[in-house]
Amino acid sequence: MNKPLRVCYFGTYRATYSRNVNMIEGLRRVGVEVIECHAPLWQGIEDRVAATKGGWKRPAFWGRVARTYVQLLAKFRQVKDFDVLVVGYPGQFDVFLARLLVWVRRKPLVWDVFMSIYLIAWERGLDHQSRFTVEALRRLEWLALRVPDLLVQDTADYVAWLAKTHGIPPARFRLVPTGADDRVFRPGTRPDNLAPFRVIYFGTFIPNHGVGKIIEAARHLSAEPIQFALIGDGPERAAAEASARAWGLENVAFLGWMEQEDLARHVREADICLGAFGETPQSLMTVQNKIFTGLALGVPVLTGDGPAVRGALRHGVQVYLCERTGAGLAEALQTLRADAPLRERLAREGYEIFRTQFALQPLGEAFEKILREVISH
Repeated sequence: MNKPLRVCYFGTYRATYSRNVNMIEGLRRVGVEVIECHAPLWQGIEDRVAATKGGWKRPAFWGRVARTYVQLLAKFRQVKDFDVLVVGYPGQFDVFLARLLVWVRRKPLVWDVFMSIYLIAWERGLDHQSRFTVEALRRLEWLALRVPDLLVQDTADYVAWLAKTHGIPPARFRLVPTGADDRVFRPGTRPDNLAPFRVIYFGTFIPNHGVGKIIEAARHLSAEPIQFALIGDGPERAAAEASARAWGLENVAFLGWMEQEDLARHVREADICLGAFGETPQSLMTVQNKIFTGLALGVPVLTGDGPAVRGALRHGVQVYLCERTGAGLAEALQTLRADAPLRERLAREGYEIFRTQFALQPLGEAFEKILREVISH
């Protein structure tokens, strides 16, 4: 029997972000000891965007960086022996320090890349505001990807993009899907006779998610007994609300962020949980956490068609796919509303594949196998 692994989870990663929570808790679920060596640098994606727009030029920003890494080093000195060091997402800056630290300790280094900060900056059009900064991010990421012993990503499509963009051999990557936290998101009893037909979206209002397409679908279906609830916030929420007002849509409600237990209850009460409908590269090559969360809650999931989601889930069986347009989404909702047996099959089969492949236990098993591989070399 293999002895239990001892993993140092290192960096300025977003401690409450679903990817990091799932990876850490997945490892713990399978008996891996995870020592979190973490110091917060970023307050969220908007904080990183502000830095990219020019905030990095201010002395206050570099003072914050220096204080954070001093704190991180102090925490690392308290970490006893470990088998492997894992840099969490986002870690484009952290891998360089991590490499020095594992060189001293003679341990392997793994980085969960998950998302390209260069691609995020490019998709948000930040190159128009600071071409130098975005190009610097590209070069930084190019170098960072060459530092660890092994890289982790969520889909083969994202690996292909990173390989093409940065020239990294795909063989240097291993895959662990995003999944969802089944400690919080699990099936429950849906109240009877809820009306009208309820469609729910939750997440950040960013181009990847295509919230504008949801508003367009609501416009197409404004005469139908279908109610849309959009939970969350982000840079495109104001535009979505403005469109809903301009079109006089009474079938759309906007709700702010809420605690996970409240979110789970809202989604369980929905007839359909929506995924992502953006047409950005990142949206197409990722299976978003909201998709796995809907599956975990036993609710039928409807999302935009794309290669990554087709690689993970079967259309019409575990998930329902549609064109990434407002009209395509509206048509799919009409189909699902009229076909209760289809919705029941999607909920049942979707939860089953989640339970066996995308819950914390299978995520932890996949990640532990990868870490044992790198240790053995």
